Amino acid sequence: MIVYDLHCDNGHRFEGWFGSSADYDSQRERGLVDCPECGSKTVGKAPMAPAVGAKGNKEEPRAPSKDAQLSNAPMPPEVEKALKQLAKAQAKALESSTWVGDKFADEARSQHYGEKDEVPIHGKATKKEAEDLASEGISVAPILFPIAEPDKLN
Repeated sequence: MIVYDLHCDNGHRFEGWFGSSADYDSQRERGLVDCPECGSKTVGKAPMAPAVGAKGNKEEPRAPSKDAQLSNAPMPPEVEKALKQLAKAQAKALESSTWVGDKFADEARSQHYGEKDEVPIHGKATKKEAEDLASEGISVAPILFPIAEPDKLN
């Protein structure tokens, strides 16, 4: 896992966890990364300091001003509960779904046009592929929480 400090075009800072740098890039390209505060999809990586050990003579950290926006503020309980329910629902749905990888758009089309039996599938699609599927009347939905590809699991 990799953690990025992210920011939107409205100045909100937040943290995002991704399976890899490529996973972040892929999700951002597909429009899956957005600001949790305002919903903006114009998101970029915020400058991050490298992880360097503390010096013995460092100053004590100052408390942030009351106007500062904290990216690690606790979530409201109802939001945390809703996210946990969504994660459980996604995990349950994926149990009966087959991973098709990069062939998602082709597999979805084959099922939609009756060339193959309809079965639950999940995989990867570019933003353009997802838009093309939707324009053809093929229902697709993004996976809300990152998952590891089966062939990349330890």
